[in-house]
Amino acid sequence: MTSTPRQDGFHMPGEHAPQTSVWLAWPTRPDNWREQALPAQAAFAHFMERLSGYVTVKVAVLPEHETQARAMLPAQVQIFPMAYNDAWMRDIGPTMVVSADGEKRAVNWGFNAWGGKLDGLYDDWSDDETVATRIAEIEAVQRYDAPLILEGGSIHSDGEGTIYTTEECLLHPSRNPDLTREDIEAHLKDYLNVEKVIWLEHGLFNDETNGHIDNLLHVVKPGEVILTVCDDPTDPQYAISQAALKVLAEQTDAKGRPIKVHPIPMPGPLYMTADEAAGLKQPDRMAREAGERLGGSYANFLICNGALFYPLLDADKDQIAAEVLQKAFPDYVLVGIPARDILLGGGNLHCITQQMPA
Repeated sequence: MTSTPRQDGFHMPGEHAPQTSVWLAWPTRPDNWREQALPAQAAFAHFMERLSGYVTVKVAVLPEHETQARAMLPAQVQIFPMAYNDAWMRDIGPTMVVSADGEKRAVNWGFNAWGGKLDGLYDDWSDDETVATRIAEIEAVQRYDAPLILEGGSIHSDGEGTIYTTEECLLHPSRNPDLTREDIEAHLKDYLNVEKVIWLEHGLFNDETNGHIDNLLHVVKPGEVILTVCDDPTDPQYAISQAALKVLAEQTDAKGRPIKVHPIPMPGPLYMTADEAAGLKQPDRMAREAGERLGGSYANFLICNGALFYPLLDADKDQIAAEVLQKAFPDYVLVGIPARDILLGGGNLHCITQQMPA
């Protein structure tokens, strides 16, 4: 389509809005998922089994892995053979927008593997670039092609005119070096149909996506967010979270509401073990080493039709995180998902999913 969602009256709903399905992609890369991806596949399969109790689950699978995926996945999970380079559906899939009468359309962003030739995580992302178009075809929706490199994990919508993002990611020289902050904000307003963009300076410390918002913050509902905090002043995350708290305290959303913040503790800090690193086929671009700090965050959860799926990452803090989440979402069912093997690949539950709004 040559128009924009803003021109056509379509907007990006919040994740708390009803959903018809959730898309994922089956992990296989031996340079990103240890032991030929088998532990990650088991984690994905468990997550999809739990998720399928609340929504239709659809999964992209490389054709050569279709038999194996079918054997590991619950019967109710729908499989769609297609090409892709890695399993981060939040970033390679389409962002969906809806109209007042319920029509859905897809926004297809440019994708360059989180940094292209400058600092991308792998050399060839050509198959990833086809995923959003393929899903739009399967979902039988019209598609907007946005003139912007952007990953779905770099934005959060409240569904009422406000988008949250980070300067670290969207203004990074590896994304859209020819665009100014004003240019990027204008594109967000046109393709998501929002009135206000709230910029935090940085994302989570050592997040290899250049600071995606979804690893630091999550929208609860309009005017309310979850934010990862750190109580150790010597930890690099401490200053990042304090700066984010200051921005949020000084901002209002698109409707003029002050922003209520629910602080949630950071797990760990967590580090890759020697055994975990040894299970990887180490590449040049995506090398992972023993002792590397992992970008663990409880904010990287998925809201879906009255349930909240959150990662279990740290036995000392999982219950504290659950209490924060339950207080913020009192009417939701909380579902904890063992997610260490997803985290080892560089993200978590929100990163591997892309919801289709009702």
